Amino acid sequence: MSHPAEHDPAAPAVDDSLLSASEVPTAASTRRSALDAQGVVKTFGATKALKGVKLQIDAGEVHALIGGNGCGKSTLIKCLAGVHQADSGTAVIRGQEIDLTAQTPEGARAAGLRFVHQDPGIFPTMSLTENLFLGTGFIRSAGRIDWKANHRKAQQVLDRFDIKGDPKQLAATLSVPQRAMLAIARALQDLDDQEGGVLVLDEPTAALPATEVHLLLESIRRLAAQGHAILIVTHRLDEVKQVADRVTAFRDGEYINTISGENLTEGALVELILGRRLESAASVTEGPSDGEITLDVKNLVGGPLQGIDLTVRAGEVVGIAGLLGSGRTELLQMIYGLFPPTSGTITYQGKQLAGHKPAESTRTGMAFVPEDRGAEAVFPASSVLENMVAGHEHKYFKGGWLRDRKERADARDDVKRFGIRTASTSAYIESLSGGNQQKVIVARWLRQNPKLLLLDEPTQGVDVGARDEIYKLIALAADQGCAVVVVSSEFEELARICGRVAVLSKGRIVTEMRQPLEAHEILEVTIGTKEVAA
Repeated sequence: MSHPAEHDPAAPAVDDSLLSASEVPTAASTRRSALDAQGVVKTFGATKALKGVKLQIDAGEVHALIGGNGCGKSTLIKCLAGVHQADSGTAVIRGQEIDLTAQTPEGARAAGLRFVHQDPGIFPTMSLTENLFLGTGFIRSAGRIDWKANHRKAQQVLDRFDIKGDPKQLAATLSVPQRAMLAIARALQDLDDQEGGVLVLDEPTAALPATEVHLLLESIRRLAAQGHAILIVTHRLDEVKQVADRVTAFRDGEYINTISGENLTEGALVELILGRRLESAASVTEGPSDGEITLDVKNLVGGPLQGIDLTVRAGEVVGIAGLLGSGRTELLQMIYGLFPPTSGTITYQGKQLAGHKPAESTRTGMAFVPEDRGAEAVFPASSVLENMVAGHEHKYFKGGWLRDRKERADARDDVKRFGIRTASTSAYIESLSGGNQQKVIVARWLRQNPKLLLLDEPTQGVDVGARDEIYKLIALAADQGCAVVVVSSEFEELARICGRVAVLSKGRIVTEMRQPLEAHEILEVTIGTKEVAA
């Protein structure tokens, strides 16, 4: 569908040369507005997170909100949800004017706003019925839960949202996309399709295997066709191109532009986010074939792993591809010493490891950036500086005294070097966006000049500009002789930064691919639709 372009005259314009004639926004839409937020301002101490932004979404539209980490996307969503109260700003939601300086979660729900977060909050050990009604209340009879009535109602909800399943079955039996749809159904079940709600999806595909993303995107399109307004907050530009009718971009807390999503190029999206074209990433080579062997894994068995052989030389970037459950994360964890193998050997820098622990791995120059930074890598009650030096504090002690001036200076240098958006290194890391938290974790390890760098989904939840910075830092580490192993569900990422990619399936490496690499070929081999000779 076609929409008018909206543009802040004070904001940098997107280079129109990046858009073909068919991509330039055209005539106004006749659809009714579902959400129209204007002049939203929010400050946190000295940081002005939102500088008078606006956002307008139509009923029946899929609208993408994009921008770099710390641009204000999440802050606006929290103001709409009533988690934060704006300093100023209003929103008209389904015809009802809302003062965002006094917004509450109850007010947001009453206005028809619904939110599904990156972790959708589905309980796998509960039934579909229990998951649907746990937060909204169960039908009761004579003071007791009427399970027959609840199951009947749950079946109606499942049918309405095209979720195949029995209300009594456990949520654990659903596929990952079905669980996401169950969370969406739970959010929208009390809204009439004729009225339509405003559904906000925060990184909805982040937890999905690449092979199943299209299933959720198709479901999102169906919801919009029913009359709901859908706002997707995401860093995944390929998905924006697939599903969005319009795209709004924020940068540094400011509204930049709203443009049509029809046939939008990735170059135009990148320039919207960054205000400039993205520089080419460092060129990828296969790495030195005669470099010293840093890591040599032989017949590794344990957990889901069923006999892994992998050799990585100094200066190489080796990718690991595989579906969920293939053993890709467990391979990195076992190498780092988080749990021991049942059998097989791990040889690191010429020494066979036996019963090694993470602390020992760290001391010998091994670094591990885990997939779940919130649970495994971030210390939420600590500052940016404390998170950066965690595990390496001893470097700043001399003669029993902490050289805190040196510690602070190094942290400030790293904030600049890694492009971390923070008011201060003394700020709590929780005050940073998810992408900036990820950069702090990557910085923690790269600043140590490791010999072996193990990265599990290193750019998950990171914006396109920061992603490119991380790619360049990985290439720099390899140039300096570090052996790098990258697990990623982003096949384009693997093709872009790795000299070779090992594909895991059911705990085994089924093939190995070398440059030149194509994302679609890695995908085809990973899902088993194409065979490639090792």
